[in-house]
Amino acid sequence: MNFIPSLAVLSRSAAVARSANSSRCFARSARLQMTETGVEAPKEDPQDTIFGKIIRKEIPADIIYEDDKCLAFRDITPQAPTHVLVIPKKTISMLDRADETDAELLGHLLLTSKKVAEIDNLGNGYRVVINNGKEGCQSVYHLHLHVLGGRQLSWPPG
Repeated sequence: MNFIPSLAVLSRSAAVARSANSSRCFARSARLQMTETGVEAPKEDPQDTIFGKIIRKEIPADIIYEDDKCLAFRDITPQAPTHVLVIPKKTISMLDRADETDAELLGHLLLTSKKVAEIDNLGNGYRVVINNGKEGCQSVYHLHLHVLGGRQLSWPPG
């Protein structure tokens, strides 16, 4: 089965890949077992995720940028030569749960994505992606932006 590069992270033992012939999400464990299941959005914003633990420095991450509003770190299952996740320190589970009061923070996340691209010398171009909800293949319910680059990316992505 061919896989187009994934845009999601679950943990050190899991990643998400998208089938080249389908719009379904496929969860892939370290043993390469696959299921056609997405991850349902929680009814309320979760109090803790793997990203919360990274923010609190409870688990290690290759952090390349941090300020008072967000953190950027390298994806442990990169889908391109450069694959960095930019996450807000404020808990917002998904883009659909952001509101008008988050407008400044959302803009800051995009500008941070630009800084990440500069840090990693992505002058030839890069892609910024937000997965939202089950059908968008969101696997960690803490809003995050993927910055992908370092090679020619294909289109369409899904």
